[in-house]
Amino acid sequence: MTSSPSRALSAGIERWPIAGSFTISRGAKTEALTVVAEISQHGLTGRGECVPYPRYGETPEATLAAIQAMQGPLAAGMDRTALQAAMPAGAARNALDCALSDLEAKVAGQRIWNLLGRPAPVPCTTAYTISLAVPEAMAEATAKVAHRPLLKIKLGGHDDGARIAAVRKAAPTSELIVDANEAWTEADLAANFRACADAGVTLIEQPLPAGKDDALSRIERPVAVCADESVHDRASLAGLRDRYDAVNIKLDKTGGLTEALAMADAARALGFEIMIGCMVATSLSMAPAMLIAQAARFVDLDGPLLLARDRDNGLRYDGSLVYPPDAALWG
Repeated sequence: MTSSPSRALSAGIERWPIAGSFTISRGAKTEALTVVAEISQHGLTGRGECVPYPRYGETPEATLAAIQAMQGPLAAGMDRTALQAAMPAGAARNALDCALSDLEAKVAGQRIWNLLGRPAPVPCTTAYTISLAVPEAMAEATAKVAHRPLLKIKLGGHDDGARIAAVRKAAPTSELIVDANEAWTEADLAANFRACADAGVTLIEQPLPAGKDDALSRIERPVAVCADESVHDRASLAGLRDRYDAVNIKLDKTGGLTEALAMADAARALGFEIMIGCMVATSLSMAPAMLIAQAARFVDLDGPLLLARDRDNGLRYDGSLVYPPDAALWG
């Protein structure tokens, strides 16, 4: 590590109101809590945003503390490679990894994809999420966005067959992917698979709880199944091939863009389709994920569209088309 005495770290918790509420099988929320890290050097500042996820025992306060604990190593010149070994995968490392990437690009006066040897990102189509509710309410919400080409439907167990049928009727031409968020059981798996197949669903995310998904290797899967909670980084890919057809890469799970890019390469080599996903957050969280989106079969980067407002210089959304970030935002 080289000495960088002028490098300084600051971080804080931010609250972003959600437009209405966002509901999945584990509950509802009306605001997004994010943690932002800023690393400054020679008058330049790199930023990264993360979303601590209670599902993995993360809290905003603990995530902020983990970020602040890296003040010394970062001031001493810790780079992205050293960061991977110094912190576990998760939200805190994501914020720092993305902040370091942003700073690296600013110091070099280049876009980050050029420094990483990756293709320049181009606009891509993102899914738009329909929150979990009773079938009638989901159909009503779907009808308002039925013009969007790709919809992601949150399911929650009981009555999911009626939910997906109602959604399909309200959006007859949209491609549908569904996310059960671990809410199904082995007993209802076959019936829910059939309901999704009948509705022409393209992908089913995480139907069974992580660690209790062995049944996926023993049942016929008429619709492709994607691991989310069952997969985090490269180390968690092993052993999933007999249960899943795709993996959902999220930077808050991988611990940043550095591992996410490596994981995407490794997953494709194993024959997985790639989905790039997000938490409900601002454009600062979505921007690094745009590099993964370029080779992903499914893109789910609609977080800012679910907020009441986004941060300044946010990503440009034209309907469901999301554009790469300007340098003023990130990278």
